[in-house]
Amino acid sequence: MDTASVLIVDDDRDARAAIAHALGRLGHPMTEAATGEEALAIAERERPAIAIVEVLLPATSGYEVCQALKERYGRELPVVFVSGLRTHPADLVAGLLIGADDYVSKPIRSGELLARVRRLLHPVPASALRAPLTPREQEVLRLMTDGLSHAQIAERLIITSRTVAKHVERILAKLAVHTRAQAVAVALREHLVD
Repeated sequence: MDTASVLIVDDDRDARAAIAHALGRLGHPMTEAATGEEALAIAERERPAIAIVEVLLPATSGYEVCQALKERYGRELPVVFVSGLRTHPADLVAGLLIGADDYVSKPIRSGELLARVRRLLHPVPASALRAPLTPREQEVLRLMTDGLSHAQIAERLIITSRTVAKHVERILAKLAVHTRAQAVAVALREHLVD
């Protein structure tokens, strides 16, 4: 049985090489594309295991690539956005709303990217939630999906940043994720917030 490839889409050759190097231990072949059009042509021939997509691509954007991949293969195909320029919390929220499963800022940290991709390739089922979110945790998660920082959430809810951090820690554990971006992706995908 052939192993599906990791599709790396970035117009920067060095960035593609860095991502391929970081994910080399996955045991999947790497397929690289410099444009959105090239990536979609590759995905048309064979379903990738996961797609790592730069948001800012020439001509066809990373957002369009993500949407096309999700339309073709459904939510089961994980897509991770990467960007060095589009790193504002609103960019992250927009990417997750479009359908990405995670969003990673450049420069890429190899260990972090590898951990995030492994988690997406071997997800914990939603039924593995340890406990339902409390009403306050739901509020914090909703504000996270709005792109608010810890400090902004603390100000909005009139609590300390430390208390926000504790709520976020519990939310991550209950959703079986490791980052805020992954929590926001799960919240939007599973309709956990209004």
